[in-house]
Amino acid sequence: MEQFFGLLAANLASPVVLFFILGMGAALLRSDLEVPQAVAKALALYLMLAIGFKGGVEVAGHGPDFRLLASLLVGILLSFMIPIIAFALLQRFTPLERLDAAAVSAHYGSISIVTFAVATDRLVAGGIGYEGYLVAVAAAMESPAIASGIWLARRGAAAQTAGGGTSANANGSGSLLREVALNSSIVMLVGAFFIGWITGAEGFATVSPFIVDPFKGVLCLFLLDMGLIAGRGLRGGQRELGLPLIAFAIYMPLIGGALGALGAALLGLSAGGAALLITLSASASYIAVPAAMRLALPEAKPGIYLTLSLGVTFPFNISLGIPLYLTVGQWIA
Repeated sequence: MEQFFGLLAANLASPVVLFFILGMGAALLRSDLEVPQAVAKALALYLMLAIGFKGGVEVAGHGPDFRLLASLLVGILLSFMIPIIAFALLQRFTPLERLDAAAVSAHYGSISIVTFAVATDRLVAGGIGYEGYLVAVAAAMESPAIASGIWLARRGAAAQTAGGGTSANANGSGSLLREVALNSSIVMLVGAFFIGWITGAEGFATVSPFIVDPFKGVLCLFLLDMGLIAGRGLRGGQRELGLPLIAFAIYMPLIGGALGALGAALLGLSAGGAALLITLSASASYIAVPAAMRLALPEAKPGIYLTLSLGVTFPFNISLGIPLYLTVGQWIA
């Protein structure tokens, strides 16, 4: 417990978290502070490039092995199964209709790469090592949750169609798969990972001044923008969010994290690796999955699923969740 509170204090006092709090506070107070959209997208691409490249370099030095393949399999299974658990909880304890519950569930099976970035930053600050190939696991965990969420929605849509209703999904599966696979964050993350893998330590030495020292500053600016977006979402989504939904957005990361901890224990990951797999399992997407939901389930309400993932779960994870996940990861190892 003492270790957890130490990590919590260090996390809350870190510039990354404080800039997020600044952005959220500015939005709730209706400040005109704003990060231009083009700048925010450039910051996101930089983070994907840096995270993916460093992960690829780690794999080049470590070499692919059975543990990498097993970690990929565990990550994919977690990403597909967590939405099913989330959907059952939403149907049982919240007033959400089936379509909205399926859309929300998909977000909690997928991952937040920025939460992953904050967790890796805390590991580096604490001198805790981790398996670099978990970047590949993060990329693999983006899409299965989307398929799971759409399947959950279509089960209800099929019944409505049989009864004379209309299907909730009017778009082809080919368009959806293309939208997910070619999402800019996935393309940059996976592409940079393979470039880092191919070029190895020699390639890393040539670009390290660009992707090492500036990383934390860019992350702070990006988290400022995330705070602004989360604050606006909370301010505008009060009518659609009730206590059961807000509670779900807090306890669901803990459930997902517990499943990730089980997977980390089975894989025998290091303390840092276990913490990262727990973080991935506990996080909720607000980039890839919202884009896919707009295409696949256009009738679902973004004011619900985006506000829950970005406005509630994301702040919870980067403030309280990550210190907890680091503590559990060290306990597992």
